[in-house]
Amino acid sequence: MTHALIVDDDVDSVATLQELIASEKFTVSVAHTLRDARRHIALQQPDVVLLDLQLPDGNGMELFQDPQLVANSEVVLITGHASLDTSIQALRMGAADYLVKPINITQLQGVLSRVMKPAALQAEVSELNANLAQSGHFGLLWGRTQPMQRIYEQISRVAGTSVSVFINGESGTGKELVAQTVHDLSRRRKKPFLAVNCGAISPNLIESEIFGHEKGAFTGADKQHEGFFERASGGTLFLDELTEMPMELQVKLLRVLETGRFMRVGSTTTLDADVRVIAASNRPLLQAVQAGKLREDLLYRLNVFPIEMPPLRDRLDDVPLLADHFLRQIAAKEGKNKRFTAKALAQLQTYHWPGNVRELRNAVQRAYVMAAGDIVDEQWLPKGEGAEIPATAASAAAVTSFGAAPGQPAAAPAVPTLVAGSGESSGPSITMPLGSSMAQVEKAFILATLQHYKHHKEQTAAVLGISLKTLYNRLKEYAAEDAAAADKAAQ
Repeated sequence: MTHALIVDDDVDSVATLQELIASEKFTVSVAHTLRDARRHIALQQPDVVLLDLQLPDGNGMELFQDPQLVANSEVVLITGHASLDTSIQALRMGAADYLVKPINITQLQGVLSRVMKPAALQAEVSELNANLAQSGHFGLLWGRTQPMQRIYEQISRVAGTSVSVFINGESGTGKELVAQTVHDLSRRRKKPFLAVNCGAISPNLIESEIFGHEKGAFTGADKQHEGFFERASGGTLFLDELTEMPMELQVKLLRVLETGRFMRVGSTTTLDADVRVIAASNRPLLQAVQAGKLREDLLYRLNVFPIEMPPLRDRLDDVPLLADHFLRQIAAKEGKNKRFTAKALAQLQTYHWPGNVRELRNAVQRAYVMAAGDIVDEQWLPKGEGAEIPATAASAAAVTSFGAAPGQPAAAPAVPTLVAGSGESSGPSITMPLGSSMAQVEKAFILATLQHYKHHKEQTAAVLGISLKTLYNRLKEYAAEDAAAADKAAQ
């Protein structure tokens, strides 16, 4: 029978835990001090150790100073809100999960079911690592460079736990693929994985889409509707572009995360939310809080385990691997194999990739279409930092560009300086002074691209890889910023 050791000096807490754990078919023993805990672990080798951090003779974290002692046990921390940061640190040191007092029986059952399947999870991680060594991919993610190795390690560490994850990174870096991989390695993998782009849903409808609504809840609600929380029950809900969610809805989301319960719009009945939430944003998170786009308390609730996605320019050695992968995908779909020349792959590594992996995939797709034979050479690919796709290819498909089209008016003051590209196939580009913030760079990039496409918003959004709603939101922000700056200058 599976054995659990409770390490806690709170008699009432121990009694409650003993009863709950025994009901899950565990044998249970108790230690009230670190010294007793070390003795029990050495003698009994428990399958699970439920470890309180505050003990009479020290901090529970001290057990991790002897990794051999707990090597054969899954350690679950018991903590209060005040010591949550310590719990996160312990997760990175090898703890399997954590529980926050007062302990909820459903959460305890979930944690116990997860920690008792480490072998299965480890086998899957080992298989993914074998794939990485052989073909360069870890689940849905591709790359062998150090920045990606760190991402794989973080995914392996957090997937088997119940903690919230916040993925931050530039647009096009693969945040949804990370969320999907975390889900695929979790105990929830047989349940739904649903992705929601919070910037793509109208502010008037997003609450209904997230939480559902009852018939007659508002005009047009002619039948009951299940929201994403209901449809993702037992699985994972990925909230992309969380900073585009209205602030009043962020309050309700925080409440759901804290209580595990929610109500449909127009209902007075509460429903259980057995959902793991993974959030993502392409904005710097603290800047989003300061700008009033993200509640600070929601950030701290979701940012338990942060994952920072590297931009493609920081892992250029992965570009040939990714390009070959995308070319094989396209060839399988189109039914005709093509291959890159060595010179083409080398040229791809000279480009800055402001649109990241998404832009690379689009560039490969364009090159596949434009290459007449079986060979894809460098003439259809971008080259050099800030260079454009060759004009012939650009006319065949939407192109990521950084400046005004030839013959178009010069950029407005809010748009950075446009400079002519060098070489036959280079187009105009933008220049930004060193020291510019990411928000300034993003604004410059969006406005310059909008100008290049003659203010055609749908085409601009498609090229930038963002939703039309997000583009409108950004333009509204920029207009408000410019108006405020003008008012200030007039004073």
